[in-house]
Amino acid sequence: MANTIRIKRSTGSSNPGSLENAEVAFREGDEVLIYGTGTGGAGGSATSIIPIGGKGAFFDKATTRTTNHVLAGAASGSAAAPTFRALVSDDIPSLNSSKVSNFNAAVQSNKLNELTAPDGAVSLNSQKITNLADPTADADAANKGYVDGVAQGLDVKDSVKATTTANGTLASAFANGQTIDGITLATNDRILIKDQSTQTENGIYKVNASGAPTRVDDLATGADAAGVFVFVEQGTVNAENGFVCTSNKGSAVVGTNNLVFSQFSGAGQITTADGLQKTGNTISVDLKANGGLVIESSEVAVDLAASSITGTLAIGDGGTGATSASAARTALGLAIGTNVQAFDQQLADIAGLTPTDSNFIVGDGSNFVLESGATARASLGAQASATDLTNLSSCQSGGSAALAALTSTEIAILDGATVSTAELNILDGVTSTATELNILDGATLSTTELNHVDGVTSAIQTQLDAKQALDADLTALSSCQSGAAAALALLTSTEVAILDGATVTTTELNILDGVTATTAEINLIDGGTSATSTTLAAADRFICNDAGTMKQVALSDLVTFLEDESASSFNIDGGTY
Repeated sequence: MANTIRIKRSTGSSNPGSLENAEVAFREGDEVLIYGTGTGGAGGSATSIIPIGGKGAFFDKATTRTTNHVLAGAASGSAAAPTFRALVSDDIPSLNSSKVSNFNAAVQSNKLNELTAPDGAVSLNSQKITNLADPTADADAANKGYVDGVAQGLDVKDSVKATTTANGTLASAFANGQTIDGITLATNDRILIKDQSTQTENGIYKVNASGAPTRVDDLATGADAAGVFVFVEQGTVNAENGFVCTSNKGSAVVGTNNLVFSQFSGAGQITTADGLQKTGNTISVDLKANGGLVIESSEVAVDLAASSITGTLAIGDGGTGATSASAARTALGLAIGTNVQAFDQQLADIAGLTPTDSNFIVGDGSNFVLESGATARASLGAQASATDLTNLSSCQSGGSAALAALTSTEIAILDGATVSTAELNILDGVTSTATELNILDGATLSTTELNHVDGVTSAIQTQLDAKQALDADLTALSSCQSGAAAALALLTSTEVAILDGATVTTTELNILDGVTATTAEINLIDGGTSATSTTLAAADRFICNDAGTMKQVALSDLVTFLEDESASSFNIDGGTY
């Protein structure tokens, strides 16, 4: 438990008669914390006593307040101490848009349809309205495309993805996943159905996930389809074509009258036959890859090197009359093996050699090369000289066979050897093992030194032990614990005399074991009264009787003890006034 620090306090609401500089006190009557400031008072006490806290002198956030009340001075008139009062208009400053950091961004993010509808004319300052949809109601604004279409007698609608090329079952042929004019339909695609056997079903539709499609809002049931124009975006036959409803006005009611759609525009009017191709409005030659025709400088030309030309060119026209190299050689009278020698790389190698005196033509495994006599013998593995063989032939019977059985390692042992036959004979009859002989490996003993052990029949240590003379004192010392005899040998006669007549016990001597105190330090305990001024540190220690045992205690432990109020009962109380 931590220590308790109590400041000076009073149950009343008045200040004390005096406070020391920097001393604090609390008036419990009106809950004000006060502070002594300055040192000009009587006896050096505080000059002034000022409030520094407490809800009796400062704003209290814990107490609830009336809604829309503020802590402020007088609402009007002269200055006054602040109180909680109702908010008035003068409390709120006027702000312009430049004072609000995100004013423009917040306003600009609003959509026009989210703003209050205007109640007067709206000027666009000579600017255009762009991306305007086609009108559907009489009061809708019209875009230029719609106006131009009306001016041309056309009612232009939004384009469709594809259009039909034949009759289809309305209830199932135009749902999501179905195909018209090579285009797979998807939900919400706009399509033009124009080829129905029941022409009242024709019109512009929106594809549904399943079942029959739904007529679009801009050409709904009951609308007038006369002059309606629509552009087709995709399709094998009708891509990029425009269609117009040619049914007469008054007889073109959607869902009631038969509607007829005819092609009005588009590059789709022209189709190509074999050898031609169309890209958009451009018609070009459909060239076969490597077929012999190419475009050079925007003109058609013949490429005789093309690999996919059909047929052959006769010999009389400068060709070979054949479609393969073998057939061409036969046609030209150049058949290999009959009219001409077939190519042979080995013959070509021989033909490429330069004739040189005393050289041989030798195969090296891949081709033919020229080699000298010496090189040829080496290649063939022939013996160059018989001198060494002649020398070996003079060995005694069995000598050559014995030499042939030697390994290179065994021959290397004799390389550089200087021992004589007599020296080698020393080993003749030796029965020692290799391990026993290896004991001498590296020994530097002379022959005389080795002879010292000649005739020794027992361990040298055993012989030395037998030389020890008997001595009772030495025998007694030999029974000391390890190192004890050596330690006794180091004592002087004076040191030995100290123990002569001593009556202390082992336990009493052990008290001094490890003591490092000086005589002066021990005398401080023995009633010493001298004192020395010193600066204490947390690690400094004092001697304390701990339940009968004298111990050194760190000053930091004393601080910890005093801070634990439950153990030390140590508190600071400023008292009352």
